[in-house]
Amino acid sequence: MLSRFLPRFLMTFCICQFIVIMQFLWRYIDDLVGKGLSLDLIAELFFHAALYLLPLALPLSILLAALMTFGDLGEHVELTALKSSGISLTTIMKPLAILMVFVAIAAFFFMNNALPKSQVKMWTLLFSMRQTSPTLDIPEGTVYSQIPGYNIYVKRKDKERDMLYNVLIYDVSMASMYPRIVVADSGRLSMTEDKQHLVLSLYKGAWYEEMKGGGVNGMSSDLYRRETFHDKEIMIPYDANFTRMDDETMKTQYVGKDIAGLRQTIDSVRVKVDSAASLVVAKLRQQPVCGVPLQRTSIKDGRPSFEKVEEVRLDNPIDLDEIIKDMPPQDQQLMINQALMHTTSAMQDLQFQGYTINDDNYVIRRHQIELLKKFTLSLACLIFFFIGAPLGAIIRKGGLGTPIVVSVILFIIYYVIDNTGYKLARDGRWEVWQGMWLSSAVLLPLGIFLTHKAVNDSAVFNPDAWLNFLRRFTGLHQTRKLEAKEVIINEIIPEQAVSKIEALRVACQQFLEKYSGRQGYLEYWRQGYDKSLVKSLADEVDAVVDYLSNSRDQMVLNKAMDYPVIRQLLTYYPAENKTLGTALAVLFPVGLPVWLVGLRHQHNLKRDVRQTIKTCDQLIAIFNGEYSREMEYRDDSQTV
Repeated sequence: MLSRFLPRFLMTFCICQFIVIMQFLWRYIDDLVGKGLSLDLIAELFFHAALYLLPLALPLSILLAALMTFGDLGEHVELTALKSSGISLTTIMKPLAILMVFVAIAAFFFMNNALPKSQVKMWTLLFSMRQTSPTLDIPEGTVYSQIPGYNIYVKRKDKERDMLYNVLIYDVSMASMYPRIVVADSGRLSMTEDKQHLVLSLYKGAWYEEMKGGGVNGMSSDLYRRETFHDKEIMIPYDANFTRMDDETMKTQYVGKDIAGLRQTIDSVRVKVDSAASLVVAKLRQQPVCGVPLQRTSIKDGRPSFEKVEEVRLDNPIDLDEIIKDMPPQDQQLMINQALMHTTSAMQDLQFQGYTINDDNYVIRRHQIELLKKFTLSLACLIFFFIGAPLGAIIRKGGLGTPIVVSVILFIIYYVIDNTGYKLARDGRWEVWQGMWLSSAVLLPLGIFLTHKAVNDSAVFNPDAWLNFLRRFTGLHQTRKLEAKEVIINEIIPEQAVSKIEALRVACQQFLEKYSGRQGYLEYWRQGYDKSLVKSLADEVDAVVDYLSNSRDQMVLNKAMDYPVIRQLLTYYPAENKTLGTALAVLFPVGLPVWLVGLRHQHNLKRDVRQTIKTCDQLIAIFNGEYSREMEYRDDSQTV
């Protein structure tokens, strides 16, 4: 099993890793192209990006490899041979399950020890590359704005002579309303040796600039400058070197910490939040109500203490509304304005403190998310193995076709659920542990279910089983198929066959006599059809057909196939007892359509019972030698 699984696992891991790295490149391509970065920097970035994306590729590769391995065993009947020799599926999966335990343990240590260091290197490199100036390449016929503070337009370029023609420069680097404009017939662009400045050599041009001047008697005076030149050099600050950021900045973030560092940060920030919240509460308690303070602060032994102010009780209550009405209008307006001012000031102060506390809570949540990520990958590896292995044993399809389709569908479901839980936890809408364990909580029951079905050889993906369930639920018809047996062990006895058929005919007539009319709404919900009676009738029909299948007469076999299949539909008897039926009948908007569907299914059942009686009469006539074609066209209503 290990020799079969490991090559597929390594192959699928490389494929998945390549796919996620290409997705990473597509996402950050704008930050890398045109910067003149060396090959070793690009290789270093992609190495750390591969480690950063490993938690995304590892579960998918395990799922795909397990599907391919067990699907290939099932497709080549090797799995059946192993089971027939007494080896159970759990024994077959045991070595790979042990391997997955070691993979899960290794994934935990990777997430805790290696990934934080790799993430620090990757994000430091990526941010440094973002801040690197792009390689200078001024296009023809468009305005080039990649040089900070300058917009350059070149009408035509001569790459052989390294010349620029019809150059127009807008210098907006100075804090002024008007830009400096430089027009030149031609020019050449170069860079200093230290790659800190651009040197623009211009020929046959003019310099236009509007300058702010002083005024006389309050009248402003703007100065205008115009300069023509034969040749002129302009030096522009432009740093084209790659400057790598310090890793220490990123190490203080949540991506660069292990479990111990994350817990330490969570505890320290939580203490900060608790102290800030306590200060807010204390400040609110000290706020006076209608000018009366609730607490009085005093100093005892060099420490502040708070004493509660006793309530002021009045012998006669004061009607404040009447007092305000008796005040002059300007005093009323002054009082309202002062109240609004104090309320607005207190609300703004509390909002500002609330923003600070929310930022700290966000930091706590991000650290908690990163902490739980150390464990979720290990569990995801185990879950995907116990989904892929039994699923491959059930579908029994190897290769890359069906396993890839199934794996992609399952992984998309996992990714959507995991990303949804992550965002809900990050934004504080859910508890962090609920959001981070959401995908595992959804997929773990699926893995247990598939493993149980595969171990017990259940037909989970058997189309006939699902079709029978659909027919039972929707009431679709089902036809019988009988073929002449080459070897018959138990020959049928005509007299015994006629006796069984006559007993079946009597049972069908009794059923039609018992349910001759249509059931009303309450009768349907409180009684319905007798469940045991319908099941007994269906078993009796199947027994007669099974007995007649041993016949050598082709006419008997053809006529036995005319027996309808008596289905056990839920709509025949919707409620198990009268109390439940009465409760469901009260739900009139729901009960009415169910009643209408049930009446239709009951009508079809009685039609099948009439067809059974008609077939019984025809078979009895065949055994008695009295069969004629006219019996095929007899009305079903005459059989009752």
